[in-house]
Amino acid sequence: MNDLDLNTLLGAEDDEGQPRRRTRGSGKRGNSRRRRRRRNRGGFIAPLLAFVVLAGIIGGGGYYGYLWLSDALVPDDYTGQGTGEVVIEIKDGQSAAEVAEELERQGVVASARAFTNAIGNAGKSDQLQPGSYKLRKQLPATTAVSMLLTPDNRLLAKVRLKEGLRLSDTLTTLAKETGKPVKEFTAAAKDAGDLDLPPYAKGRLEGYAFPATYEFQPKTTPTQMLAAMVDRFKQTADKVDLEGGAKALGHTPHEIIIIASIVQAEAGRAEDMPKIARVIYNRLGREPQMKLEMDSTVMYALGKYGTAATIPETKIKSRYNTYAHPGLPPGPIANPGDHAIEAALNPEKGDWLYFVATDPKSNITKFATTEAERQALLAEYESNGG
Repeated sequence: MNDLDLNTLLGAEDDEGQPRRRTRGSGKRGNSRRRRRRRNRGGFIAPLLAFVVLAGIIGGGGYYGYLWLSDALVPDDYTGQGTGEVVIEIKDGQSAAEVAEELERQGVVASARAFTNAIGNAGKSDQLQPGSYKLRKQLPATTAVSMLLTPDNRLLAKVRLKEGLRLSDTLTTLAKETGKPVKEFTAAAKDAGDLDLPPYAKGRLEGYAFPATYEFQPKTTPTQMLAAMVDRFKQTADKVDLEGGAKALGHTPHEIIIIASIVQAEAGRAEDMPKIARVIYNRLGREPQMKLEMDSTVMYALGKYGTAATIPETKIKSRYNTYAHPGLPPGPIANPGDHAIEAALNPEKGDWLYFVATDPKSNITKFATTEAERQALLAEYESNGG
């Protein structure tokens, strides 16, 4: 290659735009240009190395930054089995987030977010039930979720009220099982307005505190408990069409409940109830009207239980003494169950006027139409130890 070609490739030109001839020994100016060319090559490599180093630093920092950010996004949570004890109340309509905040405030979970994450991951954010729950403090969020979703962990007072239990004993049982003073139940029973009693109850709770098994939360008041029983009665009344059935029989709903309460007290077995109801209707329908002479009503007046009043006991002065007064007593003598109410609405067909529990051990009841048949049943009753 000649000098012209080399200069052309190097792009050297004179003042008039012509290629400039250069020789190796062109002096100080040539040496300066060669040094500048070497420095330029070094200037390109240094920034490249700096970029590589910086990228490594940024990359490493990004990795550790990612770890830090990940730790920041994971909410605080406890481990282990927890400690101590605390009661948490879930109110009706509360969201999972609101419950989570209360759990954090009470020290059950380390953070509300840990709980909402746990219950959200389980797909059960909408399955929390109102009530009071006994939990431990410092629980893992997943454990807290599990305990709140387990029905057995709800704090409930379970009260079983038997059919035929009188109101006074109903209130005593409620007080015993719930730990609340009996005087509070007595006061609540007298305030008919707060209990939403049906109009035909005439403001009295006896007969309308429906017997069943109830579960009450710790903060449920005596008034709320009794109101729940009245509501349960009204559900049964609607199911059996109490008002329509009473009208068809020529009685008021209140009279049907009085009859049902007597049936409940007198019957030893559910299958005998419709026949006992028929005896009551047959006596009420006779002309002249026959006295009911039910021992259970006398026992109610005496504050006792039983269906075998003595002769002196049948002399008690009380409107509930159906030996002394014709017709029905003024009110129910107990809280009848659904079988007794249905029997009062659907008495079995027959012309019986008497019934006797001939065997106290088996609770078998037999029925009679005449006085002679009745006397035979009484003899059987006595022979069986009655």
